[in-house]
Amino acid sequence: MASYSHPEVLTETDWVASNLKNQSVKILEVDYDPENAYRQGHVPGAHLVWWKRDINDPVRRDIISKQQFEALMSRVGATPDTELVLYGDFNNWFAAFAFWVFQYYGHKKVKIMNGGRKKWELEKREYTKDEPPAESSKYVANPADEGVRAFMPDVRRALERAQEVVLVDVRSPKEFTGEITAPPEYPMEHAQRGGHIPGAKNIPWAQAVKDADGTFKSAEELKALYEGKGVTPDKEVVCYCRIGERSSHSWFVLKYLLGYPSVRNYDGSWTEWGNMIGNPIEK
Repeated sequence: MASYSHPEVLTETDWVASNLKNQSVKILEVDYDPENAYRQGHVPGAHLVWWKRDINDPVRRDIISKQQFEALMSRVGATPDTELVLYGDFNNWFAAFAFWVFQYYGHKKVKIMNGGRKKWELEKREYTKDEPPAESSKYVANPADEGVRAFMPDVRRALERAQEVVLVDVRSPKEFTGEITAPPEYPMEHAQRGGHIPGAKNIPWAQAVKDADGTFKSAEELKALYEGKGVTPDKEVVCYCRIGERSSHSWFVLKYLLGYPSVRNYDGSWTEWGNMIGNPIEK
């Protein structure tokens, strides 16, 4: 990990295994499907964070509010000084989404367990079905850091600044071309229109991880992946997908592993852009 720009945001499975009883560390499993992941066995002491319920607002098409984030952190017994370790299913796809939300609300002591559930299971490490005892704290979050988030007007302006800003569409190639309107994993979750934002570069999020164990590729491999498509550190970068969770994984790679100085996640993503009449699209 030493070649990454910010290796401190990653931790390995062996470190987690040796810190299971460390009272200054909270482990959070962030899943798409907790019934087939967390409920079937999880890292001892890990609290469940369900992305649909705990990271997204249950009513609005938005991430949780500052008050909802404070309630989540208070529920797991965290304080602003608590070191959080995130991991989950789908190669840490949703752990990265939680990492982005946590950074948005100013929790700096947070890491991702490299490889997530996949690597932990491959190594045949300890699992439990026992949930940790309920905890409680009085968490107070920082004001939201809007610098990590892009909104639709930002993307519209980006279209006029193509020499300075690059859009990265992290969806599958078939979603990018409009051949399909939902991720292959979730065929029922369609967008209304197919295609992509004009000028966007298609670099699917999963290309940043190794198939074998779900860990991130080396800095050299990641640099070649992104710079090969014209996504260079001298430009402002905006990542998007369908609803902003896959793109948070690419945001994490670009901002922390490669150290790009200006990276934002457009969590409105294709669901917002493609459904808004008047927004230009390409196929």
